[in-house]
Amino acid sequence: MSITEFIADLFNPDLAFLPKALLIAVMSSVVCGVVGCYVVLRGMAFIGDAVAHAVFPGLAVAFVLQGSLVLGGAVAGIVTALLIAVFAQRRRLKEDSLIGVFFVAAFALGIVVISQAPGYAGSLQQFLFGSITGIPDRDLYTVGFTGLAILAVLFLLHKELVAVSLDRESARSVGLPVFWLDIVLYVLVTLAVVISLQTIGNILVLALLITPAAAARLLTDRLGVMMLLAPVIGGSSALVGLYLSWSYDLPVGGTVVLVATGAFLLAWVFAPRHGLLARRRREPVGEPHRESGGTPESQVTPVSAEVAERPMG
Repeated sequence: MSITEFIADLFNPDLAFLPKALLIAVMSSVVCGVVGCYVVLRGMAFIGDAVAHAVFPGLAVAFVLQGSLVLGGAVAGIVTALLIAVFAQRRRLKEDSLIGVFFVAAFALGIVVISQAPGYAGSLQQFLFGSITGIPDRDLYTVGFTGLAILAVLFLLHKELVAVSLDRESARSVGLPVFWLDIVLYVLVTLAVVISLQTIGNILVLALLITPAAAARLLTDRLGVMMLLAPVIGGSSALVGLYLSWSYDLPVGGTVVLVATGAFLLAWVFAPRHGLLARRRREPVGEPHRESGGTPESQVTPVSAEVAERPMG
């Protein structure tokens, strides 16, 4: 299918679900790209997968009751995140252990709930792998307003969230409410995951959070630029992925993820400073690789470049 034919389908009244699917896919990818930057900075890639499990019982209950999937998933994810944060204060068990207990239990609860609905096998497949058909107009508005709210909170708390992401102990020592900032980030990740589920699915949603942000991390050393590149990569992946999916009758979620992964691999190889080819050009023959400043890569912290180059004022 040519691009012209795809555009014609977007304006075809008999395919009204297609432009809605495209808008939701792009909007959710842009939001996930921005939120994912904080997740990548904190080295919390596991949290996206865990939250995707946590929201499942809320989605299941909302589906059975024919309510809002976004609202149901958000409530379930936020409740689970609060439980994790509260139990983690005891310090007897590490946070990752608690996540393994509560988030997987939440997913299991969702399986039990959805199994009570008639024709649950098809519904389960829709939740796990996404679907571009049957998206109601209210979900379009819900995703749009929720996405704007997420971006607004990130804008207002940007410095605080970055400070906690870079050095939690230093942030605590200067009086920042680290616990509540953790809660805010968990809630924002939960909302970003929920608004992405209909097109990408529960299993693949982690890719929207991590892959565009990871690709942007390779392309720049400046935090501000990274947060501009990540949503561009995510939104472009959604657009190209939906086009390829529609043209070749491929699963939407898997196609979007593969396009985003392709962008990451291109960045891995061709990034001007941190790409594989750039590193090979800088590396003298017969000597171990060193960064341009002469500091061994193993001694460079993952966020040192952002601290050095991004104006924090």
